[in-house]
Amino acid sequence: MPKHPLITLVQNKLLLSSLAEKYGTPLYIYDKEQLVHNIQRLNSILKKYFKSFHICYAVKANNNPHLLKTLKKAVPTLGADCSSPGEIHIAGQNGFEGNDCIYTGNYESPEDLKCALDFGAHINLDDIQSFHRLQKIGLPNSISFRLNPGFGKGAFAQITTGGEDSKFGVPHYDIVHAYELAKNAGVRQFGIQCMTGSGVLDSNYFPNLMIEMLKTVKKLKDQLNIDMNFISMGGGFGIPYTEDDFPLNFDEVFAGVAKNFHAYFNQRQEKFPALWIEPGKSVVGDSAILLTRVTGKKESYKSYIGMDAGMETLMRPALYGAYHRIYKVGSADAPKNTSVDITGRICENTDRLATNRDFPHVEEGDLLAVMDVGAYGFSMSHQFCTRPRSAEILLDGETASVIRKRETIQDIFRQCYD
Repeated sequence: MPKHPLITLVQNKLLLSSLAEKYGTPLYIYDKEQLVHNIQRLNSILKKYFKSFHICYAVKANNNPHLLKTLKKAVPTLGADCSSPGEIHIAGQNGFEGNDCIYTGNYESPEDLKCALDFGAHINLDDIQSFHRLQKIGLPNSISFRLNPGFGKGAFAQITTGGEDSKFGVPHYDIVHAYELAKNAGVRQFGIQCMTGSGVLDSNYFPNLMIEMLKTVKKLKDQLNIDMNFISMGGGFGIPYTEDDFPLNFDEVFAGVAKNFHAYFNQRQEKFPALWIEPGKSVVGDSAILLTRVTGKKESYKSYIGMDAGMETLMRPALYGAYHRIYKVGSADAPKNTSVDITGRICENTDRLATNRDFPHVEEGDLLAVMDVGAYGFSMSHQFCTRPRSAEILLDGETASVIRKRETIQDIFRQCYD
């Protein structure tokens, strides 16, 4: 397996100890070099295979404004994929123009839709009823619908967003009707989007998904004479969370997507739309570690390592049973001589960052690093048991800058008083 890109950082005990001393723990630490590498790699590969393409970073994965600025500076054409007024706000505050962004909500309120319309984002509707709500507010020149093709794929059932059990998207049997309504209402420009799940590591999945999307594109052209300005595959590109996972070969992924994409439009001699993607996890996921300190050890029916980071700091393991590599700082290669559950201090039995994990010997006060927490780490953190949220820092080499101050107990209750 390839070495984890941040393993050198984990082995730098002197640096991480100094950061823990200065900024406290738990602490989210982002590596600027890895973040920039990830977005520029995607951009370069897409440029290799498509004349017209657009990347919209999925703000839901991590909304820190300093990270948004870093990504935008690295790829100036970058847009934002937003799913709430809050995400529209922070994108707009950090240099993302509305026309470069896509808004994909679900069960949107009129206020949500008006926010997206006023921002000038490309509105990607989740449902025919969403279109009817939007009509009452105003219609943009361009609309897309989110297709649910009847199948999906994700690392967990909970993050599979296509198929008959998914709450997302327009069913394939209703999709022509959705576009017909929009066209008859006066919409003249169209795209189509299909996001069927997250954390996918199968390189063949995305070329095959494009084939299914093009079947719908053909129906819309043949039945309604609609040409697409863009075709968005959404995101869903996975990263290797476990020691046994292999990273996606993005060159292979987009070579396959391009082959099917170009073959279809060349054969039909139709106008080529732009390819859009909306990556989140593959951009920020492996750019961060969570630095945490051992607060206690316990021998009971099982062996436990307690940390000052728990499910309130990193929700993914409790929410999906997600796996994150965890290393002892400075000793990533230490022998794993005991089986432990690694837990936080929350009053829930689901508060486990790892279960039955082979792990090296640790003592109270030791530092641990939880890997691959850049996506859906801080953005899903919360204040259960009245635990303030962590600080975040950005590392540029060994130079650290605070990009979010540590929350205080007083901050939690600030809005409760006049």
